[in-house]
Amino acid sequence: MGNSWTEISGDLTRQLDRNKLHVMGRIWGVEAVEKNASTSFYGNIVSLAESPVKKGLLYAGTDDGLINVTENDGKSWKRIESFPGVPDTSYVSYITASHFDANTVYASFDNHKRGDFKPYILKSTDAGKTWKSISGNLPENGYVHVITEDFKDPNLLFAGTEFGVFFSNDGGKKWIQLKGSLPTIAVMDIAIQKRENDLVLATFGRGFYILDNYSPLRHAGENNLKKDAVLFSVKDALMYIPSQPLGDVGKASQGESYFSAPNPPFGATFTYYLKSTIKTKKELRREKDKKLEKEEKPVPFPSNAELTAEDLEPAPYLLFKIYDENGYEIRELKTKAVSGIHRITWNLRYPSPDPATLKQFRSEGESDSDQLQSGMLAMPGTYKVIMYKNVDGLLTQIAGPESFKAEGLGFTSLPAENRTALVQFQKKVSLLSGAVLGSVNAARDLSKRISYIKSSLLNTMKASPDLMIQADSIKARTNNILLKLTGNKSLINRNINTLPSIRDRVQQIIYDEWQSTSAPTNTQENEYNIAADEFTPVLAQLKELLKVDIVNLQNKMESIGAPWTPGAIPEWHK
Repeated sequence: MGNSWTEISGDLTRQLDRNKLHVMGRIWGVEAVEKNASTSFYGNIVSLAESPVKKGLLYAGTDDGLINVTENDGKSWKRIESFPGVPDTSYVSYITASHFDANTVYASFDNHKRGDFKPYILKSTDAGKTWKSISGNLPENGYVHVITEDFKDPNLLFAGTEFGVFFSNDGGKKWIQLKGSLPTIAVMDIAIQKRENDLVLATFGRGFYILDNYSPLRHAGENNLKKDAVLFSVKDALMYIPSQPLGDVGKASQGESYFSAPNPPFGATFTYYLKSTIKTKKELRREKDKKLEKEEKPVPFPSNAELTAEDLEPAPYLLFKIYDENGYEIRELKTKAVSGIHRITWNLRYPSPDPATLKQFRSEGESDSDQLQSGMLAMPGTYKVIMYKNVDGLLTQIAGPESFKAEGLGFTSLPAENRTALVQFQKKVSLLSGAVLGSVNAARDLSKRISYIKSSLLNTMKASPDLMIQADSIKARTNNILLKLTGNKSLINRNINTLPSIRDRVQQIIYDEWQSTSAPTNTQENEYNIAADEFTPVLAQLKELLKVDIVNLQNKMESIGAPWTPGAIPEWHK
C-alpha cells in the first residue's frame, strides 16, 4: 500500500533535453529571460492505466508523446511513438483501459502548447498496436484532458475538455455537451461513483461538480432521441426527513461567505427528453415572419381572429402525474415544455393543503425542498409516473408510465408501528388544515368586501340606515370568526397569554408531523379533536355570511342602484 516500491521500468520517455528544443523558432542560451520558467521538464510519465480485465497489463503515457505497454507487470515494455492524426510529441493527457475488453484502451492527447487546440481522442482494440480517432464532432478548439468509459455500457464515453464535458453513447462517433449548471470551464479529471451512478468532475479553478445518477444517458441513443418525448427509467427513491443542521435548507442564514454545497434533490427524480420545444401560435408565427424578413419577402399581417387567438392561447406545458400502487393519482408536477434532456423531482409528498397560489412552473432542477410548502409524506411503496403535454388546453400522454419504489431508510428513532394509521391521521389533519386556511382567506376577503359595500352605501342616495346596520353586523361577525380562526391580535400583540386559535392548533400538528415518521402523540390527537370541534360551528357561521347575508345585502343594494362592489353580479335591463 505504498510503504515500499519496486521499479518496474527504466526511463520510458524520449529522454529529450529541453535546452536543445526550439522555442519561438530558435534555441536560447542560459541568460535568456525566464529561460526555463515556463518550459516543461522532459520527460515524465504523466498518465498511467491498469487494465481492470487483465492482470499485469499496464499503459504509461508520457509528456513527450509516447505510450508504453506491458503485459507482464513491467518485465518488458512495448513502445508506441506515433498515432494517426496526432502531431508527434503531443502530451498524452489521459489513458483509460476498458472495463469490458482486455485489448481495448482509450487515450487523449493535448498539443495546445504548440498552438494546436484540437481535441485528440484515440481508441485501440489490440492493446495499442493500432489506433483510430474517435474525436468525432468535438469542437475544434477544445483540447482534451481526460477520457473515461462507463462501467456498464462500453459505448458510453465521457470526455473532459478545456471548455466543458461531453458524452457519447455510440463509441465516439457523436459527442453531446453536458451543460446544466456547469460553467464553461476546464474539466481536468473524471471519476465515476459506481454505487450511485454519479459522474464526478474535477475542474480547473471551480472545484468539483457532480451529475447525480447519469444512468439515463445509457438510453439516450439515436433511437430514443428520434422520439418526440422519452421518460427514462426512474431510480428508486429513499424516503426520509432531510436534516436541516443550520435551521433551514442549504446554508440557511449563514450568508454568502459560508460555503455549503447543495445535496441532490430529495425524492424521486424524473429524467425526460423532449425533442422540440412546444411553441405557442404567436411564437410559430414570429418564426415564419423572421424567415420571410430574412429572405426579403412580404410578411403577411395576421387577421383579427388570429391575433385574438394568439393572445388568448394558454402557455403550453408538461405535466407529470404520479400514481400509487392502487392506481390513484396523488400528485402532479408542472414544468415548461423546453427541448432537451431535463429533470424534475417529486419530494414524495402529497400536494400542499394550503390555498392556491399563482406560481405555475417549477424551474430547472428545482424540487419541493421546502417541506412545509408541500403536504405530508406518502407511504413507502411502488409508484408510477406518466408524462403529458398540454397544448392549447388539450392534455395528451407522450411518455411513460415508468415505475419506481419509495423505500424508507428505517433510521427513525420512534417509528410508527402502523404507518397506514399515521398517514390516515395526517390526511385528516391535511383536510382540516386546507379548510381552516381557506376559511381564513375567505373571511379576510369578506372583510374587504364589506369595506367596499360601506363605501358604496355612502355614495348611494337611496340607501336606508338599515343597510349600513346590516353591513356593520356582517363586519362584526366576520371579525369574530377571524378571532376564533387566527387568535386575538389585540392580546397577542401585547404578549398577553391566550389559548391557541384553531389555525394555531392545526399548524402546530403539521409543523411537528410533516417533519416526522413517528406516530402522532396523544397531544396531537387532542389538538386535532379540539380544532375540529371548534371549527365546525365557525365554518357554519362563515357559510351563512357568504351564502345568505352578504348575498341578500348586495341584492338590496343592486335594487336601489348602488355602485358595484366585489362579489356582486350586476343587473341591467334595456
